[in-house]
Amino acid sequence: MQTSENPITPVESAAHQFLGFDPKHPPDPTLIDSCVHCGFCLSTCPSYRVIGKETDSPRGRIYLMDGVNEGEIPLSPATVQHFDSCLGCLACVTACPSGVQYDKLITATRLQVERNHSRPLPEKLLRQLIFSVFPYPDRMRVLLRPLGLYQKSGLQRLVRSLGFLKQVSPQIAAMESVLPKIPAGAFHDTIPALVPAQGQKRYRVGMILGCVQRLFNPAVNDATVRVLTANGCEIVVPQIQGCCGALSHHQGQEEQTKTFARQMIDAFADSEVDAILINASGCGHTLKEYAHILQDDPHYHPKAKEFVSKVKDVQEFLAAVGLTAKLSPLQDQPLVMVYQDACHMLHGQKISIQPRQLLKQIPGVQLREPIDAALCCGSAGVYNILHPHIADELGQQKVENLTNTGAQLIASANIGCFVQISKHLQLQGKVVPVLHPMQLLDYSIQGIKLQTGLDNMLIG
Repeated sequence: MQTSENPITPVESAAHQFLGFDPKHPPDPTLIDSCVHCGFCLSTCPSYRVIGKETDSPRGRIYLMDGVNEGEIPLSPATVQHFDSCLGCLACVTACPSGVQYDKLITATRLQVERNHSRPLPEKLLRQLIFSVFPYPDRMRVLLRPLGLYQKSGLQRLVRSLGFLKQVSPQIAAMESVLPKIPAGAFHDTIPALVPAQGQKRYRVGMILGCVQRLFNPAVNDATVRVLTANGCEIVVPQIQGCCGALSHHQGQEEQTKTFARQMIDAFADSEVDAILINASGCGHTLKEYAHILQDDPHYHPKAKEFVSKVKDVQEFLAAVGLTAKLSPLQDQPLVMVYQDACHMLHGQKISIQPRQLLKQIPGVQLREPIDAALCCGSAGVYNILHPHIADELGQQKVENLTNTGAQLIASANIGCFVQISKHLQLQGKVVPVLHPMQLLDYSIQGIKLQTGLDNMLIG
């Protein structure tokens, strides 16, 4: 009730509604207080390196989180833009000497933003489009045929040459710019529910197909199946599996993420597998977060913990159990390649040695390391669509660092990185194949020789 001692005008009352986070899992003050603001995170943060503002660094965002938590800073558009500028690459988590769990802080903050912040209508519509289509392969397939016609008819070349999309919407232009060539295998899932092991069965594993990858680069899943079966794995592929929820999770879409997580857990509930394998790093990181995502669900939380205990990146799994299939050289001369560390593999799952161990087992492979290997390429889920200017600068820098190694081939284990790097290779006029490590192992097992330096990859 309003009193003369504490007058509240309508304007002040409305402003007060934006102060503070809601009580549902706000950023933990204990985690916030663990940051000593030393600044070690600054040089590792891609958004800070591009934008150059303290508020667009992990340290600055933690200041903002604390201020909103205390009701001293409003959850306003000016504040939200700094949370949105974070790529979620988690490089700061790796670099922090104090062990600040920034990943938990930014995840909690993004959930708060999506619940309590009203975005402008154009941005809201774009996000609705992304989250209503991208995580649903069947819905995406409806768009593939007209997109394929758009590419083959020459209309894509015309649209890109005119450049008018950037004036209409930089985000729509960015979405179009990362559209890869649509492969023939995109229109149907061809991997059966059960694939027997070749020779003696060593393990029974489940395999997650992913969403975007199964459409725009299905060769990766096909290669993964052949590599696993050649190394004694029987593969279970639940046909009812959907999206893992990574795309939704990284952008604070809480209920959609939980729905996808429950569906994925149910899909593998009776599979009786030794491990559940994924070949895309962004998906793998979210799959391993299911117990946290479903922490408030008394029915699914125990199931999530059991599920997470079996989740492995396919490279992590193969490095642990060992390869049994014979590997052949990929070309007659030594093959110089560079492995690109995807952020959610390196910083999220702490996997860096295993992929290199596997690639080095291929005869004739010479691995080189780029400078700034831990810096994000700018893909970050849909970040390169929502924030194209920042993403483009990072993509350009990533491609320069990778190609400056002199590598004939780039190995990358994440579909987002593959698309982003391929785009910026093309923009820089550089023809370097980008392949998943599972594709390289597959070619080596089959004894297929590769001819590098040509359009994508020719098999000789």
